[in-house]
Parts: sequence; C-alpha cells; structure tokens
Amino acid sequence: MKKGDLFEGIVDVIEFPNKGIVTVDGERIVVKNALPGQKIQGVLTKKRKGKSEGRLLTILEPSPVERPGEACEHFGICGGCVYQSLPYEEQLKIKGSQVKALLDPVVKPGSYEFQGIKGSPISDGYRNKMEFSFGDEFKGGPLSLGMHKRGSFYDIVTTPGCRIVHGDFCKILESTRAYFAELGTAFLGKLSHKGYLRHLLVRRAVKTGEILVDLVTTTQTEYLGTDMQEDQVLEGWKERLLGLELEGRFAGILHTLNDSLADVVQSDRTDVLYGQDYFYEELLGLRFRISPFSFFQTNSLGAEVLYDMARSYVGETKEKVVFDLYSGTGTIAQILAPVAKKVVGVEIVEEAVEAARMNAKLNGLENCEFLAGDVLKVIDEIQDKPDLIVLDPPRDGIHPKALNKIIEFGVERMVYISCKPTSLARDLVVLQERGYRVEKGGAVDMFPGTGNVEVVIMMRNCGLEGK
Repeated sequence: MKKGDLFEGIVDVIEFPNKGIVTVDGERIVVKNALPGQKIQGVLTKKRKGKSEGRLLTILEPSPVERPGEACEHFGICGGCVYQSLPYEEQLKIKGSQVKALLDPVVKPGSYEFQGIKGSPISDGYRNKMEFSFGDEFKGGPLSLGMHKRGSFYDIVTTPGCRIVHGDFCKILESTRAYFAELGTAFLGKLSHKGYLRHLLVRRAVKTGEILVDLVTTTQTEYLGTDMQEDQVLEGWKERLLGLELEGRFAGILHTLNDSLADVVQSDRTDVLYGQDYFYEELLGLRFRISPFSFFQTNSLGAEVLYDMARSYVGETKEKVVFDLYSGTGTIAQILAPVAKKVVGVEIVEEAVEAARMNAKLNGLENCEFLAGDVLKVIDEIQDKPDLIVLDPPRDGIHPKALNKIIEFGVERMVYISCKPTSLARDLVVLQERGYRVEKGGAVDMFPGTGNVEVVIMMRNCGLEGK
C-alpha cells in the first residue's frame, strides 16, 4: 500500500489513548478513534520507517458490542469522547487492558500485583469543569459555543446535549450562545485575531451544587455587534443566566479579559459581575475553595475513588514526613495530613499554592506546608527530609533531572499518580534502574467516554527492604 490508498478492515484493538489498529494484507495501520470490532474504511495518510497511519473515513459496520443509539447526540462529530457508543463495562475492560499493556513491557509481569481498574461512580454528567469555545461549525456559519469538531482546529460544535456534564452546563451554554448570537457579537478569529468572544468556563460542584461561570473575551469591544456599552452587554448576559431554572445555584458570574495570541483560557484581568470568584466542593470529608483557574480534579466522585486508592497505597504515615510533589491545590496533602507528622506540598502554579494554603486553613490542618516553585529547584531548598513521597505530575511526567533528585532522597516507598500512563511507563524505567521495585498498581477511570485514564503505582526501595 502507498500513501493515499483506500483500505478496509476490522479493528483488532485500540491502544492508549485512541489508536485503533487495523491489519490489512499483513500491514499494521494506526487509525485514531476507531473502536475494536468495527469494520472501517480509511485512507493511508502516512507510511515511513515501517509505520503506517490512516484516517478514518467511514464505519462500515459497528462493533458487535457497540450501542450507537445510546451515545450522545454529538458523538462522532464533537472531538471530546471516543468510547461513548460502548457500554461502560466494555470501556473499563479496554482501559484496564491498555494500562496493563503499557506497564508489562517495563515492569516484569508477575513481579507486581496489577489490581485492575475501578470505574467512576457515575459515567454520565461527571465533569465539574468545562472550557467551551466560541466559533462557528463551518466558515461563515452561525455562532457556535461548545467543543472542537473532531479532527479540526477551527470548527466548533455547539453541544447542548453533552452527556458528560450536568444538565445545568447545557442550559448555561445554550443561553449564552443564544444571547450573543442575538446581539451579533463576533468571536475571536484564530488567524485574524479579531473579535470579542473567546471561551466560556463553567465549573459546578457535585457535592454542593455551587456554580461558577466565567465569560472570557478580548478587549476588542468594537466587535460587540451592538450600540450598547460593554457593561450593558455583560449586565444583560448576567441577567439572562440568573433567570435560568437550574438544579444548582450560582456562586459567581465573572468576566475575564484575555488578549493573549495563544488559544488558552487565561486571565489578564477578572471582574466579578455577580457573587464571588470562587465556589466550594467537598471531597472525602474535606472542603475545598476553588477559583476559576485553579486545578481541581474534573470528576469529583471519581477523585474520591482515586485518592482513596492512593491513600491505601501510601500506607502507614504516623510520625512520618510526606512530600506531595506536583501538589496542585493540595488535595492529596490534606487527605494525608490528619494521619501524618507533616506534609510538604510543592507546586509550580502560585495560584494553586495559595488555594492549597487557604484550604488547609479551612479544614483546620496545621501540619501542611505548601511551597510555590518548580519541583526541580524547590526540593533543594526544603529543610525537611521525607519518609514517603507522593508524585502527581502533569501529563508529560517528571523532568529527568527532577526525577534524579527525587530518587536521591532514598525513601522507602513512593506512590506515583499518573494521568498519562505512557509518561508513567517512561519514568518507571528510570525508577527501577535506580533501585525501586513496583509492588502494585491499578487504574481509575476518571474520564468515562473519553480515552483518558488515571494510574496509581506503589514502589518500594529495594535497598531498604526488610529495614
């Protein structure tokens, strides 16, 4: 086969996170977003160094286990979900197999206990945060607000029927889109960099029902599409939201200005239009104050499963100093603090560190210390010496130099929480070469319907075994 050729075949397996594998005339072709058991037609898009990739054109026959009619109405068009047409039990089987397939080549099978995968307590409406984008579904089309179309950098699909969020999200999304469509307000063009509307950030606590909404715009008010002043437009939007019938309640309605050229949700300035610029969520008996841009696990109920597993892997902490590296808003640190001598959290995002300190005070925890800075640099400055280390790095894993310094502490046990198992597998090679043995591991499905999964690993220092 050569580039541009059409092919047909049945998908054998899907590798993490969304790589369907089709074998055609003995040739292995990677086709993203194709599910095991589907008969598909594709076109070969890349072929070099013995690796072939294809683009999915059409699904000729669904997988025998698929339930296409039960998927979200936007499934296949929106780029957010991969597995939604599969029963949840089947999704868990696939993700569990993917994680084990990544771990087994770097951790000798049989030398560690793989404890399988735990599902999210709910598989629909589980997300507590969404960053919706303004745009159009096709060039020159009406205003859209939602998710990127699958495979597209430009096109945006309005998603009022999204299944992975609570219905309150969908009402807020559609009300906001309709309001600005009526005004004729322009969205920011990715190439022209002209326009007003950028993103709509919505956060909703599962336990408290509190909602925080943040409209992210540029300062280009000439694209408002109306003779009204900006404050009048924002007041009208706020009143439109407050008039919605929701199950939850608004803790705050915000307006963020962002003139960055990058397509990211960030703040140059944030103004409070209603209420306050934070809300509260509860996790494992603790209470957390969350601001618009602070990190917090997007599946609150799933996070309880994840952190409960991590806590069990950490084990005995009485009279021990625990380092929580890449600590975010300090959730893990605060879960461990009541039964530890001291917990030291390190996080590069200063806003997250401030939130962690505030939350520790809120929960009456006096043995937590949170430091702002890069783990690579900060751990050289910490006076305390750890007995245990918990790692929860970003998707790309741990910087090699930082990993080396972490290993040099020589702690008896380390627990590694990973949101990208391919990065975990890479780091495990180094950890094992330096004397750590993987004792057990398991996965938690924090993101039903999507290709993502969390993994927790417990390692023991071979040089300290028996001590």
